[in-house]
Amino acid sequence: MGNQLSKHKISLDHSSRSLMRRLIKEGMRPYLGKVILAALCMGISAAATAGYALLMDPVINDIFVNRRSELLWPLALAVLGTFIAKSFAGYGEAVLLSKVGLQVIADMQNRLFRHLMRLDVQFFHDMQTGRILSRLTNDVAAMRFAVSNALTGLCKDAAEAVFLIAAMFYQDWQLATFSFIFFPIAVLPIARLGKRMRKVSANTQEQQAQLTIYLEQAIQGIRVVKAYGMEDYEDRKVGGLVGTLRDLTFKAARVRSASSPIMEFLGGFAITVVIVYGGSRVIEGPTTPGAFMSFITALMLAYRPLKNLANLNTNLQEGLAAASRCFSVLDTEAVIRDRAGAQDLVLREGNVRFDGVFFTYDGIKAALDGVSMDIPGGKTVALVGPSGAGKSTILNLLPRFYDVTDGNIAIDGTDIRDVGMDSLRARISLVSQEIVLFDDTIRANIAYGRFGATDEEIEAAARAAAAHDFILSLPDGYDTMVGERGLNLSGGQRQRLAIARAMLKNAPILLLDEATSALDTESERQVQTALEHLMKGRTTIVIAHRLSTVVNADLIHVLDRGRVVESGDHNALLAHGGVYARLYALQFSGDVSDKR
Repeated sequence: MGNQLSKHKISLDHSSRSLMRRLIKEGMRPYLGKVILAALCMGISAAATAGYALLMDPVINDIFVNRRSELLWPLALAVLGTFIAKSFAGYGEAVLLSKVGLQVIADMQNRLFRHLMRLDVQFFHDMQTGRILSRLTNDVAAMRFAVSNALTGLCKDAAEAVFLIAAMFYQDWQLATFSFIFFPIAVLPIARLGKRMRKVSANTQEQQAQLTIYLEQAIQGIRVVKAYGMEDYEDRKVGGLVGTLRDLTFKAARVRSASSPIMEFLGGFAITVVIVYGGSRVIEGPTTPGAFMSFITALMLAYRPLKNLANLNTNLQEGLAAASRCFSVLDTEAVIRDRAGAQDLVLREGNVRFDGVFFTYDGIKAALDGVSMDIPGGKTVALVGPSGAGKSTILNLLPRFYDVTDGNIAIDGTDIRDVGMDSLRARISLVSQEIVLFDDTIRANIAYGRFGATDEEIEAAARAAAAHDFILSLPDGYDTMVGERGLNLSGGQRQRLAIARAMLKNAPILLLDEATSALDTESERQVQTALEHLMKGRTTIVIAHRLSTVVNADLIHVLDRGRVVESGDHNALLAHGGVYARLYALQFSGDVSDKR
């Protein structure tokens, strides 16, 4: 499993700049109009902040020093105007950027899910479900800060800092130059903190994904946990993960908090020096009290956005680490895809041919080792053999859940890789022993894959699958919710709904993988009759471990260790006395001993 996961290992080697550029290009560009309007509001807000600092000069000099009464109300109204402008612009900017940020995150979640749905089945085998869910939830949530706060805060705080610094240089360029000697000193340690934060954040998110995996496994396997008395074991295992996650989160908080004291110290030192140096200039005469107050106001107002910009780097790295993981999923391409010029599959007789098919799941052990066999159109063909012989692999290859490693599979002489996958899968119905039902109504689960089916068609499929009667006995009939993974229903009921779903699809090729394994004797008899009606005139491939269910198949292929070792009908294979005869005798012997 570790080797498989390495194929899809999330890379964190992207530079912050490239990730930021990609976030802006792919995320924010569609909302450029709103971003420009928000930037205009930021500019107004930043200019108003700088204007407030500049107004301190005439307020101090003209009102408090020179006592010019005629300027009292004009200057007071001017100060009020700057605050009104800042408040309205700030509201507009916050609302616009919040909307854009949240929309970018929603778009990312939709993109991720849409892309996941189009990746190969192999990807979902290699990547644990908990890790995939972590990408869609935890990582996207971490990105919310990077987009909603960091990217927008970067623009807002930078604009305020630029306007305020401009005001400082306007008032006293020498004092301004002197003041900013200290701020570059903080850049190096804060940059290092940012790199450290990126690493800590990546480890935290990975640990969060691991916790999600274990929680999902423990909850889904709760019956096994309780049956084997493993509650304490699971508690210790999850407790250890929670503890590690706590330590990593605390470490991230320490790293995040470190930049603030650096800026506090340097900012306080800079302001102290400015007061001493600027105060001496006021005392000696070159600078007026108003100009100095205007300067010191701009400096103190600039301290907040500069501090935010310093803290932003460490906080931004959390979002960028998550963005890197999300983009890595988006950059994973499906291996199985339509060839250029792929045409729709045109079925004539429905003949299926496996010609020298080799296949391996892990690149080492062959699941199929040169399988060649014919499945005549309109006939029922059974695949039998011991576990691990390759029967389910054959059913996985036909709808192209996987592609053959070598050889080819053809339907009516056309290689299935030369036709569109949508066209291919539209002509195949699958009923697996792994029943998948969604937390929706019975009606919706039967109609899954054929939305738009009428109630009459849904009920007809349910009747044919011997499901109609039990559905009507439920409180809400066809509108009954089946629960998560269909847990509100029995195993047999779930299997009959899966069969009804395949019947409603009414595809010309039918794949049955232990389709009646969870049914009681009476239900199996009813469903078997319905299946026989459904299989008539269709190319049907049946996998069944109970050989009594395939004795009437038109053709039986016996597989062992990934190879077809025998082919023929039931009587011919019994007469041959090979693998099939031994399996049949063993199973019959088991049935006899059970009866005794």
